Amino acid sequence: MLTAIIDYESGNLHSAEKAFQRMAQEVGAGEVVVTSDADVIARADRLVLPGDGAFPACATELRGHKGIYDAMVDAVEVKGRPFLGICVGMQLLATTGHEYTKTAGIGWVDGDVVKIEPSNPTFKVPHMGWNDLVIENDHPVFSGIQSGDHVYFVHSYHFRVSNADDRLARVDYAGDVTAVIGRDNILGMQFHPEKSQDVGLRMISNFLTWTP
Repeated sequence: MLTAIIDYESGNLHSAEKAFQRMAQEVGAGEVVVTSDADVIARADRLVLPGDGAFPACATELRGHKGIYDAMVDAVEVKGRPFLGICVGMQLLATTGHEYTKTAGIGWVDGDVVKIEPSNPTFKVPHMGWNDLVIENDHPVFSGIQSGDHVYFVHSYHFRVSNADDRLARVDYAGDVTAVIGRDNILGMQFHPEKSQDVGLRMISNFLTWTP
């Protein structure tokens, strides 16, 4: 079994690499590699797409690495490989991003990435720190997880899904903020599971052992 964390020059992947390697060892999920090699991505059994920064920059970088992008799309759309997007890596799954300029996403989950607008002006943007998950739709990634468990966020934009069934969990930040999305073989987490201590590590292990 091979899990590929896709490196398309979108941030420091060290924390994610260590967390995924630790959990893969614990659950017997095989090897985890950080890679920018399209051939490795093509043969991987599951894929992880992180992302830090602004939506347009990440979208440009990902599509600019054409071999990586094409291998990822083939793995997910044709081969049905389990896929996890993290932070901006999740946002890129959307139809359209609206950060700075209107930018096309991958379009695997219908919806728009829009700025967080808390109803209470004392709630600052970016949304930064720990928040309580509210699970809305059951999924194997939530095995051992329950509403009220804490995860760690750093973001100013969030995913507004078109289909409510695609939103698996939210948090309250003076208004609904999407936390987890998913459909078919695709998952996305707005928070950083690798920085979310035991809860995040459990969700990583659940992903590594999930069969869509």
